[in-house]
Amino acid sequence: MENVQQSKLNTLDTKKKKSKWNQILKEKWLYFMILPGLAYFIIFKYIPMWGIVIAFQDYSPFLGVLGSEWVGLEHFKYFFTNPDFLRLLRNTFILALYDLIFFFPAPIILALMLNEIRLSFYKRTLQTLVYVPHFMSWVIIASISYVFLTTSGGVVNELLAKFVGEEVNFLSSPDWFRPMIIGQIIWKETGWGTVIFLAALASVDQEQYEAAIVDGAGRFRRLWHVTLPALRSTIVILLILRLGNFLDTGFQQIYLMSNSLNRSVADVFDTYVYFVGITEGAFSYSTAVGLFKSVVGIVLIVGADRLAKKLGQNGLF
Repeated sequence: MENVQQSKLNTLDTKKKKSKWNQILKEKWLYFMILPGLAYFIIFKYIPMWGIVIAFQDYSPFLGVLGSEWVGLEHFKYFFTNPDFLRLLRNTFILALYDLIFFFPAPIILALMLNEIRLSFYKRTLQTLVYVPHFMSWVIIASISYVFLTTSGGVVNELLAKFVGEEVNFLSSPDWFRPMIIGQIIWKETGWGTVIFLAALASVDQEQYEAAIVDGAGRFRRLWHVTLPALRSTIVILLILRLGNFLDTGFQQIYLMSNSLNRSVADVFDTYVYFVGITEGAFSYSTAVGLFKSVVGIVLIVGADRLAKKLGQNGLF
């Protein structure tokens, strides 16, 4: 009897395997399209993770990974007791918090506004215009900022001098550094960030809007009771992913906009890793700093995922 049952189970397992393989063969072109992205992550994301081991070594390029001396957690101890740690953590945290508060809602708001436009030509034109800044490099954005904000003939300061009577040194003032960085991010990335939300809004059943109109709901009530609930799961998932990169403030932008006068608020983990790791050659120490950032990101993304599930939302895992 047991042999018969075991034979039936084996037969079922074989059928399941065959059905899965048949399904893969049926959708082979979809899997083929995944290969470039999969190769990218394997080559540029997973294989370089081997370099993490030098965070626990006194790494020497001449000795290599296998020949360098192991020092354990010495680099982490030095980093956490370094007087620069609290300053770097404060600067990075404040910039990341500003980004989360001011930039993250911006694509959602813009997507909702674009979704309300009924003239397709006007809507497409606006979408194209707000997408353009995303394709500009940070070098160009920094150059534009210098042209507009410099005290030596900058357009903004010319207007301030004319109407207010005094100029503001935006580029060198520590007080204006963070608003300037967040303003650049909002201007550059808000339009491109609407792509995902507009795609989610396109999948909303139009009958829900028609039913809401029949029930007497105005535009704001349709937005609150139909549109926003349709975006809820997308917003939660993107928020979780954003928390995973919470301490990634962006090296290139910060590096281009920082100078000796605003360095007290401009130094963040990304620029610190560059100056210590590249200019000073402390490869192991800078790797330890980068690993610390990654661990914090993992903790935040897992915690946010569990919190979202407890609140009844869909998570990542």
